[in-house]
Amino acid sequence: MAKHGIPDPLKRRHVLETDLDATKALAIAEAYLAEGRNPEAVAFLAKADARDRLEALHGEAVAAGDVFLVREVSAALGREVAASTWAAVAEGAAAAGKDQYAQEARRLAGALGG
Repeated sequence: MAKHGIPDPLKRRHVLETDLDATKALAIAEAYLAEGRNPEAVAFLAKADARDRLEALHGEAVAAGDVFLVREVSAALGREVAASTWAAVAEGAAAAGKDQYAQEARRLAGALGG
């Protein structure tokens, strides 16, 4: 593993497939988060069963308008994304100038009847 607790890309998959204890998984997730590598942290947060941290990350992703991260975190939490959530993602994306994410989130909200 790298000096900051982040496994290199080749080791990442192997580490996730091992019987990693929750404390170690959470430490790796926090290292990814500290580096701004939120999507990579999701699998380790899920492995650590850190639902509260996943919920917080979900809220951050919605506010930031990050369609990809909302999908990833929602999947890790085992839930579908509601139309109202996609509408909020669209607002966050538009406010951040992420036009493509805003358009995608609006499409997803509309597809769910939002």
